[in-house]
Amino acid sequence: MLDVGLDHFLFLSAILFIIGMMGVLIRRNLIVIFMCVELMTNAVNLSLVAFAWNLNSIDGQAFALFIIAVAAAEAVVGLAIIIALSRRAHTINVDEVRTLRN
Repeated sequence: MLDVGLDHFLFLSAILFIIGMMGVLIRRNLIVIFMCVELMTNAVNLSLVAFAWNLNSIDGQAFALFIIAVAAAEAVVGLAIIIALSRRAHTINVDEVRTLRN
């Protein structure tokens, strides 16, 4: 049998967070950057639930539910900003949109 411990979950969480961080730093499309931020949020949720599972506590799961609720609100506001920006500047490329003036 496979023995899956806390270190496996934390390793997976770290890998997901690094992938999300690299996507934020490298990509230039606002939608992709937004999805990478959500990936980083899910990596943090995974580590919180893993710690709660390891400590036989419900605190990490409660924090994860709170983070999911905040991420849903962030998704709504973020997508609204992206849609407004794409209508105004006619692009979602970060390099082409330098300022929000005019």
